Amino acid sequence: MTLEHLSAEMITCRKCPRLVEWRERVAREKRRAYKDHEYWGKPVPGFGDPQARVFVVGLAPGAHGSNRTGRQFTGDASGGFFYPALYRAGFASQPESLSRDDDMVLTDLYTAPVCRCAPPDNKPNADEIANCQPYLEDELRLIQPKVIVVLGRIAFESILRIYSVRKSAWKFAHSAAYRFSAENCVLDSEHWLLKTDHWLLASYHPSQQNTLTGRLTVEMFTAVWQKVKELLG
Repeated sequence: MTLEHLSAEMITCRKCPRLVEWRERVAREKRRAYKDHEYWGKPVPGFGDPQARVFVVGLAPGAHGSNRTGRQFTGDASGGFFYPALYRAGFASQPESLSRDDDMVLTDLYTAPVCRCAPPDNKPNADEIANCQPYLEDELRLIQPKVIVVLGRIAFESILRIYSVRKSAWKFAHSAAYRFSAENCVLDSEHWLLKTDHWLLASYHPSQQNTLTGRLTVEMFTAVWQKVKELLG
């Protein structure tokens, strides 16, 4: 299995009838501002450097963002907050991401959502998240990052499930960092977590409900990526 094979398999997925119906309806009806655009309308694969040491986990594609452009955090307000921060930190080649053909290059960083299809009201249900979890597990296994950055509580809880971390051991909080170890998660002979000095770093999601209310500021988000660089050493 390679990332290319995984992505090719992923974009044909139709496991969740509610999400399939929604993503395709949005792609047909379109938003007026994008009436001349060809919407992606399929599951959104991960994006970035296949040799990355940093893996960023988001929530789900936006109906008129990634569901339109076909690339994570591309063409919506969350991306308008996310990519400038990566650019300032040296992980992105440019501060703006408008389409999957805009020559954006990520260095030492890969990003993927918990749920690959745009959900109504940006709220995937538990079964839909569970259906997508194997894709995230496979990407993590292939990339073997040193630092996992989770954007929001749902992404945080997804990583805890994947690595069987006791919920009582780690709590979600902005800028909270946790080191993976045999004491707090399940390790086996095939797991990249057998390696040392691997970290989970939490952040609020760069959605407008956080950025426009001041819950997540530019300064707070900049500090997250500075902390990532410190954890990378």
